[in-house]
Amino acid sequence: MGRLKIGVIGAGAAGYFAAIHAAQGDAEVTIIEKTSKSLAKVKISGGGRCNVTHAAFEISGLSKNYPRGEKFLKKVFRHFAVKDTIQWFESRGVALKTEADGRMFPVSDDSQSIIDALQSAANQSGIKVIFNFWVKEISKVQSGFKVNSGDKVLEFDRLIVCTGGNPKLDGFHFLSNFKHQIEPPIPSLFTFNTPQEPIKKLMGISVPDAFVRLEGTKMAYRGPLLITHWGLSGPAVLKLSAFGAKWLFDQQYKAKAHIRWGNDWTEEGLVRQLLSFQHEHPKKKINTNALLGIPARLWEHLCEKSEIVADNLWQNLPKKQFNKLVQNLFCYIVSVEGKTTFKEEFVTAGGVVLDEVNPETMESRLVKGLYFAGEVLNMDGITGGFNFQAAWSTGYVAGVSARQPK
Repeated sequence: MGRLKIGVIGAGAAGYFAAIHAAQGDAEVTIIEKTSKSLAKVKISGGGRCNVTHAAFEISGLSKNYPRGEKFLKKVFRHFAVKDTIQWFESRGVALKTEADGRMFPVSDDSQSIIDALQSAANQSGIKVIFNFWVKEISKVQSGFKVNSGDKVLEFDRLIVCTGGNPKLDGFHFLSNFKHQIEPPIPSLFTFNTPQEPIKKLMGISVPDAFVRLEGTKMAYRGPLLITHWGLSGPAVLKLSAFGAKWLFDQQYKAKAHIRWGNDWTEEGLVRQLLSFQHEHPKKKINTNALLGIPARLWEHLCEKSEIVADNLWQNLPKKQFNKLVQNLFCYIVSVEGKTTFKEEFVTAGGVVLDEVNPETMESRLVKGLYFAGEVLNMDGITGGFNFQAAWSTGYVAGVSARQPK
């Protein structure tokens, strides 16, 4: 028997990492890519800086950042987690740094340094990359697998599928011979459109630590909140969209969001602070003296929404308007109608059902010798480097497992 032939479909983060680790033995590894470029998403991610991973060193804490795949990934991370990612890149001359919010980037602030490390490791391992090969069908044969592009057929002993997320169900059609269940893809990580809401006129304003909840659910997230010309964005909204992806899809993206402009605020605390200010500064104008660290334009808007007359003084504020102001600070309600998805950082929920894949090896439970890694699986992380970490971890496990003698 000659060298083990391992095929990897997809030249993204998971594909490269799987190929590199599959090639650590004596295997002959080939990456197949449908486009003319490799690692395209790595190049543009994080505004071209590449958010490699997140400083979440405890596996239990790390896995909580995956709306779909938490339990599955907890098992995968035991084999390869954040510390391993840092060590792998640093051992190849790419130092990483941690930002205040936990996101990790190369010190160079340039995604090219990540691409160079991956391509260099692939070249050293003798990995072959075939571009412009669009996989139409994969079939199981006695010796392994046939991968068919329509005008060319390649054969492999083992196969690792790393084709990434796909916005359409027919993007998984090439797997149809294997009877794997596919969870229909739906968008994740998107902003909330609020076309009817006057808050849009405050575009560009942000608050550092808001709390956003979807009405009628327990789904909520805290973090920076940004007002845009189409509605609400920022990490708090993006993370909430990931955890609420299925629910929001079912609601056809029509919902109500409740915003608390300061995450740690309590209703009683707000009442106390406002009464105290009213007592100490009775002759100050309400709408032109922003309190609680709220940006001036937003404060003015909240006063207007609370029906506080312009130039009214604190000493003349009626109880009804005082209560409305507290309400708008503590629970500002906006109607969400639609979403806006970032095309360059598109993430989908959906993919190959996780029950049919062994998290200890990433091998299919239905087809021997077939492995999966990355977003082709029904797993996705919130924003902050978590999707890349899942790619490195599942890619590592798939690659190491695929080269083991059977």
